[in-house]
Amino acid sequence: MTSHRAPAEAADKTGSDMVGKALRLLGLLSEHPHGTSLSELAQTAGYPVSTTHRLLKSLQREGFVRSDDGSRRYSLGIRLFELGQRVSHGRGFAGVALPVMQRVTAATREPTLMSVLDGHDQLYVHYVEGPQQVQITGEPGNRGPLHCTAMGKCLVAFQSPEESRKLVSELELPSFTPNTIIHEDAFAEEIARVRQLGYAVADEEHELGIRAVGVPVIGVDGITIAALSTAAPAYRITMERLREFVPLLQDASRELAAVLPPR
Repeated sequence: MTSHRAPAEAADKTGSDMVGKALRLLGLLSEHPHGTSLSELAQTAGYPVSTTHRLLKSLQREGFVRSDDGSRRYSLGIRLFELGQRVSHGRGFAGVALPVMQRVTAATREPTLMSVLDGHDQLYVHYVEGPQQVQITGEPGNRGPLHCTAMGKCLVAFQSPEESRKLVSELELPSFTPNTIIHEDAFAEEIARVRQLGYAVADEEHELGIRAVGVPVIGVDGITIAALSTAAPAYRITMERLREFVPLLQDASRELAAVLPPR
């Protein structure tokens, strides 16, 4: 009996192991939104280059991975975004979040954005366009930095204390504008200030000419589920005016916290 089961069990174990390796590659690729090379990915994963290449080709065939023929770099494919959108709809993110965000935009006449924490980035999940001619966008599926955006600061500040400290110490702080915070001590002070105030602002820190205010959507466990933001061109809105939207955003965040599924 044992001699007959062993090959099937071994094959199943091998198959499961390869599935696990493929999933690990997808996780590693999520940390490289602009792509990474085969050799870099194999080294990080600890797999032979031949194994990594074979797994990537299988994932690419199914649309989970794409490659740039010019640079020979691999990145996540559109199939993952499609599945993510289905999960979002299935778990109620779209159906619950969009009506609330639309009401915020109707009151502010500016775009309303939502993002979630994904590793060392924020992932934009929803965006409601305002009626103004010039719009600030946060296309769903795109990624953005944490240290120089209003939503990103909220996502860092309202994690557990341990996770928040870890993010502050581990995040790279590249400079995008003269206003970008690029030193860890200054970033730690900013995160402490956000936690104390209950909201965050970004005054031309990620892109010149763009200002934003953001609030966390905090779950019952005290950990942020997502972040909401109102963003607008600097020529059209002052920081003082943006801060006036904080109570409106906080009302929306409390409504969403009661109905959104936990992360």
